[in-house]
Amino acid sequence: MNSIDIRHIVFDIGRVLIHYDPHIPYARLIPDDAERNWFFTNVCTHDWNLEQDRGRAWEDAEALLIDVHPDRAEHIRAFRKHWHEMVSHAYVESVAIMEALIADGRDVTMLTNFAADTFKEARKLYPFLDMPRGVTVSGEIGLIKPDRAIYEKHTRDFGLSPAHTLFIDDAPANVEGARLAGWNAVQFTDPEKLKADLAAHGIAL
Repeated sequence: MNSIDIRHIVFDIGRVLIHYDPHIPYARLIPDDAERNWFFTNVCTHDWNLEQDRGRAWEDAEALLIDVHPDRAEHIRAFRKHWHEMVSHAYVESVAIMEALIADGRDVTMLTNFAADTFKEARKLYPFLDMPRGVTVSGEIGLIKPDRAIYEKHTRDFGLSPAHTLFIDDAPANVEGARLAGWNAVQFTDPEKLKADLAAHGIAL
């Protein structure tokens, strides 16, 4: 049992509370697996998409790629156009854990790498995202995980005590970033492990 008194719980969103997979619409748009994998490796890459999470406008992001890959213009624009298909469902068990923590009176907030406009769309699709006390959205502030500054801003904005904060994220780099900022952090892989991690930090559901 962890002896630290956890007073604040911070959830990531993508692949913790809601599913995210860009292959969902592109399996239809680019049916060939090899061609689709090439497209994500060389055109609409993870790093390219991350800059929208940092605040870059989609129009600028699309123009940048279309200039280099004019023959792929339709597929490039499809990323934003069909984004809603990429967040196909909520992780019901993870959401239930978050809801139980809130119902138990725990201080729950969210910290996410998310483009500002797509996050607004996500809130409409998944109303439970309005349940926590608040959220820091990377695209709204120009900072992304695992930059230390985003954890420090979340700490200030929500009045957290870093040593008494537990962060839940699916990405190892973001977990490590939280720890470097003085938070406790666990990597999300599945709801049962999350329950065990919470219990190890003195939080029983």
